[in-house]
Amino acid sequence: MKSNPTVVFPEPKRVVVEERPMPAPGDDDMLVQTNRTLISTGTELTILNGEFPRDSNWASYGKFPFVPGYDNIGTVIDIGKNVDKSWIGRKVASYASHSAYVILSPAGVRIVHRDIPDEEATFSTIAEIVMNGVRRGEVSWGESVVVYGLGLLGQFVTRLCHLAGARPVIGVDVSDKRIGLLPKGIKGVNPKNKDAVDTVSKLTNGRMADVVFEVSGNPDLIPNEFAVLKRQGKIVILSSPRGITKNFDFHDLCNSPSYTIIGAHNGSHPQFETPYNQWTQKRHAELFFNLVADGELDIKPLISHRGKYSEAPEFYKMLIEDRTQAMGVIMEWD
Repeated sequence: MKSNPTVVFPEPKRVVVEERPMPAPGDDDMLVQTNRTLISTGTELTILNGEFPRDSNWASYGKFPFVPGYDNIGTVIDIGKNVDKSWIGRKVASYASHSAYVILSPAGVRIVHRDIPDEEATFSTIAEIVMNGVRRGEVSWGESVVVYGLGLLGQFVTRLCHLAGARPVIGVDVSDKRIGLLPKGIKGVNPKNKDAVDTVSKLTNGRMADVVFEVSGNPDLIPNEFAVLKRQGKIVILSSPRGITKNFDFHDLCNSPSYTIIGAHNGSHPQFETPYNQWTQKRHAELFFNLVADGELDIKPLISHRGKYSEAPEFYKMLIEDRTQAMGVIMEWD
């Protein structure tokens, strides 16, 4: 009988690949054979390092052993008796774990309807999260955008805001390597070398940013990010900050300048399409696949590492030591 290799965090800072039993689909389920998965260098590393705040909503993620993963591309190979046979052979994207085989429901997957490489399709979850944040920030043509943190989410924010017509789009990060990944037309600034406020002022002719995206995940940085925002501007908290932001002055950083502070968790997607808001997670995934297939969104430069799932402990060890040296880390399962 086949086994089901699965990446597991048995305890903080330790990763193993367990040989688990082969799953079987229930009457309403599908069995999916995984082709590729993408490591989340944000959420997964926060959990693996035990950095989640114990007295917050993060706590539900911090129970070990923990099975990580939410960027899975696979092929449907078996179905339950209540599932249409047409699903067999379809390539699907899902929030499933880093496992060779996963059980999913038809309602929980996104059909990869365009011919794009599996490793690029794995970024669909990242795209869904970011597209929702860009929409919640109501970024419009001609507005100036500043993005703090140029990990995977930040890289996607800069690209999608630029596609939406924002000008200029400016990425801020302390890693020159990450800044170097920004495509032509998007500005980058390392605050260790240049003053971010002065740079934004020059690039916006003194108007400052219409929208700021917080994607660093560092709660201590957030108050300083308001410094590049214009009066009545918007700041979108797209990251899941790793702790409490202390000494936040709601007079100076909210009331007096009349800033709008917007939360943008992935869970704020509408559950169903309506005439008033059609942008569900599935619609965003569909848009992402179209943008990649049509060549409007080039994410190949964001793939920094790839290798067999058996290398998972080494991948995570590398990320724990210095995640700034990595971007998209792809695990191969075939």
